[in-house]
Amino acid sequence: MSEELIPENPEQETEENEAAEPVKQRKNGLYPGVSDELADNMKSGWADTELHDLQPIAQAEYTAARRAALSARFPGERLVIPAGNLKTRSNDTEYAFRASTEYAYLTGDQTQDGVLVLEPTGDSGHEATVYLLPRSNRENGEFWLDGQGELWVGRRNSLTEAEQLLGIPAKDVRELAAALTEATGPVRNVRGHDAGIEAALTDKVTAERDEELRVHLSEARLVKDAFEIAELQKACDATARGFEDVVKSLDKAEATSERFIEGTFFLRARIEGNDIGYGSICAAGPHATTLHWVRNDGAVRAGELLLLDAGVETNELYTADVTRTLPINGTFSPLQRKIYDAVYEAQEAGIAAVKPGADYRDFHDAAQRVLAEKLVEWGLLGDLSVDKVLELGLQRRWTLHGTGHMLGMDVHDCAAARTEAYVNGTLEPGVCLTVEPGLYFQADDLTVPEEYRGIGVRIEDDILVTEDGNRNLSDTLPRRADEVEAWMARLKG
Repeated sequence: MSEELIPENPEQETEENEAAEPVKQRKNGLYPGVSDELADNMKSGWADTELHDLQPIAQAEYTAARRAALSARFPGERLVIPAGNLKTRSNDTEYAFRASTEYAYLTGDQTQDGVLVLEPTGDSGHEATVYLLPRSNRENGEFWLDGQGELWVGRRNSLTEAEQLLGIPAKDVRELAAALTEATGPVRNVRGHDAGIEAALTDKVTAERDEELRVHLSEARLVKDAFEIAELQKACDATARGFEDVVKSLDKAEATSERFIEGTFFLRARIEGNDIGYGSICAAGPHATTLHWVRNDGAVRAGELLLLDAGVETNELYTADVTRTLPINGTFSPLQRKIYDAVYEAQEAGIAAVKPGADYRDFHDAAQRVLAEKLVEWGLLGDLSVDKVLELGLQRRWTLHGTGHMLGMDVHDCAAARTEAYVNGTLEPGVCLTVEPGLYFQADDLTVPEEYRGIGVRIEDDILVTEDGNRNLSDTLPRRADEVEAWMARLKG
């Protein structure tokens, strides 16, 4: 990685009207400075690369409708929704930027430091403006000296280009903080993404009002539009191909570790999407009993199970969330199959309960009842009835987690929604959720027979509520035990 010349103060202004002020050098850079001759040389001789006649991005009509719905909910109030800033990983290197979900949902843009502002036009209606960094400055050398300059990290869209792509008027974000400081009237801001914007609004907002905005934007995503559904299907299809990649490379994982599985799936995520939607869980053997095993540094052994929980995030930031539990050698042992079949039966019951008009909790209750029945049948809960087990929640020693969650731009989507709108809500067409029951017998659990210990099984699919029931978006991946074995045999050749 090259050592660039960057400002000692990364917030140094670089507006055109301050172009004479040079970008400062970094400490311990190899070059002592920039000569006047070099500075002048770098200002000229560059072709005009402005892009013209750009077409709006695919979701522009949908983001416009989302902004209109938001405007109607908060008439007469200024609404500020930031994308967020780069976060330092170490010293002068940053994590890959991921725009805030709220900002990307309302604009379709994913660039750092962006801010969407909805300015009230009266008692009702708003004028939307997206504030962005313009192309990096060539007059003061920012484009080649600054660590975030064009020659270091790539070209940004001009403001004119952004307007054409997003369908929203665009202005220079470096002017926004000062303007917000002078703003009057009621303001709401999505907090936690941009400290500079929050500082500018510190005496104009309240935590309660800002939380109302965040909650509303979370609940607005409960029902997906056509664009979102297509993206979720794309994510599931790519994820299925990632699972196929893993099965084909299990012999290499056995020779190395779970990290080979992690890397194999990540390659598919980067080929077909933006990234993984969350840290992949590549849990072999007893690691499968740890719900969020993301260290992925353990051994992969024939005769044991692999619990793979992973999802591709599309370029528009919609993620799949799929889990399959696979016999590493391609064949379930009798006990592994018994536990697997119990989870499969529970998932079938859960999926069947997903339909319009159903309570959100119904699919969870249906799946948990099946698992409780199996645990009682296997003699793990004494002489208690299934109803008593469920009343006391005793099955949770081995089922541990809820049976699913909302899915969308966040893997645990709509998380800020009110309880009455989410877990106590009613399903309707366009809702997308996961159904993912599991059984986990810890390696040190003395309450179960020894042969159960260290076995963990979860099966998870992404389910869309439709007008007449549901659609399994991830159903290209087999789920029944015999189908899983046949699928693995075919892939392994």
